[in-house]
Amino acid sequence: MGNQVERLTHLSYDEVPTADPAGGDREEPGPRIGVSYIFSVDEDDLEEPVASETRTGEIEESSYDARNEVECSVYYRDQCIYEKRGNIGKSEEGGGADLSTQPPETLLNKCKPGDLVEFVAKNQCPHWVVYVGDFQVVHLHKAEIKNDFLTNASQGRRGRLVNHLYKFKARPPESVVQCALQLVGLKGVQLSWRSSECFAAWCRCGRREFKAGGELRIGKQPYRLKIHLSDKVSHTLEFQSLEDLIAERRRSDQLGKLALMQELATHLQTEEQHRTELDAQ
Repeated sequence: MGNQVERLTHLSYDEVPTADPAGGDREEPGPRIGVSYIFSVDEDDLEEPVASETRTGEIEESSYDARNEVECSVYYRDQCIYEKRGNIGKSEEGGGADLSTQPPETLLNKCKPGDLVEFVAKNQCPHWVVYVGDFQVVHLHKAEIKNDFLTNASQGRRGRLVNHLYKFKARPPESVVQCALQLVGLKGVQLSWRSSECFAAWCRCGRREFKAGGELRIGKQPYRLKIHLSDKVSHTLEFQSLEDLIAERRRSDQLGKLALMQELATHLQTEEQHRTELDAQ
């Protein structure tokens, strides 16, 4: 891939001006357009445990390989607002974070009310939950906000604390817990979040950008997703909203690093062949 992977890729999205139907987030005023609210559940509906078949025909549960972790940084204009870099690589600030995972039973000894937990598994999108105390979490799953025990919400997956990933100022822990618990029971068209991550991050940070339609998709693309393929090679995508960027980043997490690199190589090769054919005409 070489220098080709370093080229900036622009993604085009239809302009869909929408607004927060609840009229919240008053601490961050901005232009809104009052039109129909568009809601769709994304990949969280696919978060059932995945099994793989061995050579002998036996079915075994897929395990998560940390070496296949997709590391990335997210920028709003020139400000880094999210970063996931492991100890195996250097972060933008010169260090790495601990991306190791643990069984849910072990996490219970580390979680404090208001913490965000991410559960991961091979070929699955990460599932985020808000820990509210007493071994329980609140999370968005299958188009409904539910209150479950952490061990049940994990569905057997390993997890980790992810309070540090988003750089936004967090609400006080008690406010995070209260916000999450007040929303238990919402479902379907009542929801304002497309994924478990958007819901959990909104509970912690209270930013309207995490809500579906929370930003106008008009004009320039201020968000950049920088995927770190190696210490020296990266691939950058641009987006008009954080909502769209998160959806693409979660798709990359589901693919894994190796599959994502293969996808990028195929895309760039096809693009180069098309350019060569045009030059030959």
